[in-house]
Amino acid sequence: MKLYITDGSPYARIVRAVIIEKGLQDRVEIISAQTRQAGSPYYAINPSGRVPYLVRDDGVGLEESALICAYLDHLDGQPRFDPPAGDARWEPLRLEALARSMIDGLAVLIREVRRPESERSPTIIRHELDRAARLSQHWEQEIDHPWMRGPINLAQLTLGSALSLEARKAGFSWREGHPKLTAWYDTLAARPCMALTHPSGRH
Repeated sequence: MKLYITDGSPYARIVRAVIIEKGLQDRVEIISAQTRQAGSPYYAINPSGRVPYLVRDDGVGLEESALICAYLDHLDGQPRFDPPAGDARWEPLRLEALARSMIDGLAVLIREVRRPESERSPTIIRHELDRAARLSQHWEQEIDHPWMRGPINLAQLTLGSALSLEARKAGFSWREGHPKLTAWYDTLAARPCMALTHPSGRH
């Protein structure tokens, strides 16, 4: 199988972390894709141009990190990342969605900051920084949830990938005033699946 990524994509990082956690490094080839470039050969592989994108052994492509993670998790018939059955499933799904909301907003922020200065929208930048600040404060409380303190799961990987975007220097900073979240993140960041997938090679 082939997984197309960009090094800085937090969505691709979640998939790469699952690959490591599941021990699939020998089965999935990681390929850097050229995105946001006119005429990129990657567009012939995935017409949406987005990453991550998994091409299965049968040639069928899968897009969206949640779908790819679920597919990879089930390859061995022993899924580790499925939510529990019944009503217990809603809490982990709620937390994963909350973490994904943080990634989505920060992705918008980073793209906006990378535009030429004359094309940037101060309104969008302020809106996304404010959203990130609110979510950081909210996670300072949510981080004590048993699902965030238990065995590794997609909510944890998603939140860790979101918080690591601080290193992209887009004005997003979350550690001050959030000691519990900081301690939680530093522990997660030392886990091999996160340490080995950090774009800068640092936590």
